[in-house]
Amino acid sequence: MIEIKKVHKTFNRGKANQVDAIRGVDLTINEKEFLVIVGSNGSGKTTLLNLVAGSVLPSSGSIRIDGNEVTRLQDYNRSQWIARVFQNPLSGTAPDLSILDNFRLAAIRTKAKGLSIGVNDQFKKQVKEKIATLGMGLENKIEQPMGTLSGGQRQALTLLMSVMDDCKVLLLDEPTAALDPRSAELVMRTADKLIKDFGLTAILVTHNLKDAFTYGNRIIQMAEGEIIEDLDDKKKTALKQNDLFDWFA
Repeated sequence: MIEIKKVHKTFNRGKANQVDAIRGVDLTINEKEFLVIVGSNGSGKTTLLNLVAGSVLPSSGSIRIDGNEVTRLQDYNRSQWIARVFQNPLSGTAPDLSILDNFRLAAIRTKAKGLSIGVNDQFKKQVKEKIATLGMGLENKIEQPMGTLSGGQRQALTLLMSVMDDCKVLLLDEPTAALDPRSAELVMRTADKLIKDFGLTAILVTHNLKDAFTYGNRIIQMAEGEIIEDLDDKKKTALKQNDLFDWFA
């Protein structure tokens, strides 16, 4: 599904502050696989996610998604395959628009845009039903501006919005880092359910070792721009939570 071959990424090449963020990474992520990436600060995990997203382009190497060569494509050209949830709950939504209008924009994310957002009663019902699954009561507040919601509410809604249009890959960039524990648990449970229900290929970058242990069917550890651990489903299932802590000892 996602093929990363001999990818390097160097920032500020030839300057005193040159950083070799990714060093010759080879990684294949299979269809419907839920990959968790862990690593200390500066290990390259977020850069690797950005390379898949297209917000950062590699210095060398190749990236393919669903059989398509995307190495030099910018992020907006990859939206037909990829949806992304950012660390900051303020990202990925339009704060001045209502919840309903945000969902409508998400539903036409990869389609040609007209002069009208095009909301009808059937769409309102669909949105309300989806939001009701969160158990937050927001299905009765769909006309409320998105910017008036809490971070946890926005992040949970952003997850639902990510599957309003066709996508094959869901990228989760530390989605709970700015949330309180209760909201973080809701967001991760919601993400896990959506990934399974829609058969998505997913990548989660996280510092939360409990989430890394609980979610996903494959885990890799990065250090200094390289993959130093790679555990498949069977090995991850056998992993103990203390083993993860030992990786960072």
